[in-house]
Amino acid sequence: MAAMSTYKVIYERDDNDTWIADIPSVPGCHTFGRTIREARRMIRDALSLLVDDAWTAEFDEEIVLPEDAENAVRQSQEARQRLTADQAEAVRRNREAAEKLVRELGMPLRDAADLLGLSHQRIQQLLAS
Repeated sequence: MAAMSTYKVIYERDDNDTWIADIPSVPGCHTFGRTIREARRMIRDALSLLVDDAWTAEFDEEIVLPEDAENAVRQSQEARQRLTADQAEAVRRNREAAEKLVRELGMPLRDAADLLGLSHQRIQQLLAS
């Protein structure tokens, strides 16, 4: 089985707020789109005119942004990752507390729910998982 080709694609906005897509390793392979999504579709079409494996190729994408915008995107992604980790930790802690209150102390589900600020149905879910 032949190895799948990978092409580096660089997306950059021009002065008209259009996304320019370019594959530097394939001379003449560039296109544009009003959105990144459109430019992604168009670059594959452009590549298909120049190489045989365009429809199976993978893209290594680089989206060029001004430094302040790139920093804002990175900070947003990092915040979402922290939130996901914090949510997982909260679920783990809620489960531990529910087990202690209900299983170890024999507390009714509704009392445990009131103490934890959750519904009694959520307490049931936590104890079942």
